[in-house]
Amino acid sequence: MTRVRDFDDRPAFDDPPAEVIAEAAGAFGLLASSARLHIVWALAQGESDVTGLAERVGGALPAVSQHLTKLKLAGLVRSRREGRRQVYFVDDPDIVAVVRLLVGRLAERAPAGRLRGAGA
Repeated sequence: MTRVRDFDDRPAFDDPPAEVIAEAAGAFGLLASSARLHIVWALAQGESDVTGLAERVGGALPAVSQHLTKLKLAGLVRSRREGRRQVYFVDDPDIVAVVRLLVGRLAERAPAGRLRGAGA
């Protein structure tokens, strides 16, 4: 890691290895989809099956299922079987914290309707 001094003499952070930066960029890339971010937001509030998630996020069942597959492959979401249902959850408290912080803060400071239609 490379230690970089900030221009105003604030304490500096070590630069992480390139692999870590690439992994973080991949996770943020997956969360750049509003549908996947909404799914992770919903799962950060509690586990759910695909039908419950589709109802909550307003997505078609096949589309939500595809998003969940991508999130699972990236390790952002996990699942377990309960009888005939597959239940999904976020098992990484850091992902939960980042999503809750960012989405929660934006929701708190947004005037009603300001963010409607923003992003994709």
